[in-house]
Amino acid sequence: EVPHGEYEVAIQQMELKPSSKGDPMVSIWFKIVSDGEYKGSIIFMNQVITQGFQIHIVNELLRMMTSEMGNDAPVIEFKNYKQYGNLIMDIFEAIDNNFEYALNYKKGKGDFSKYEITEVFTLED
Repeated sequence: EVPHGEYEVAIQQMELKPSSKGDPMVSIWFKIVSDGEYKGSIIFMNQVITQGFQIHIVNELLRMMTSEMGNDAPVIEFKNYKQYGNLIMDIFEAIDNNFEYALNYKKGKGDFSKYEITEVFTLED
């Protein structure tokens, strides 16, 4: 269990999949790449997206992830679940091994955590 805090992360996995109850859910695995006790650990974000505010949470995170892509950044919008799943796969392919992020992983309301990307690092070839 990784404690809340600021971490430098890479996105290891990102997909739209069914939750344990069968609801559509965005799953993102943030792998900690910064040195320290938690290097190599995974922070899991699982966000069910059946309501507008839930989709908004994911959209904001996707916009932060793609903010350094300039004109190559995809349009972040939800039309339907099939389109959104494809969008998430396209973003993962575009950012995989190209970017790392400063992630502010903090306590939210109730038992939920909040995830905010505060900085984007472009990786050189």
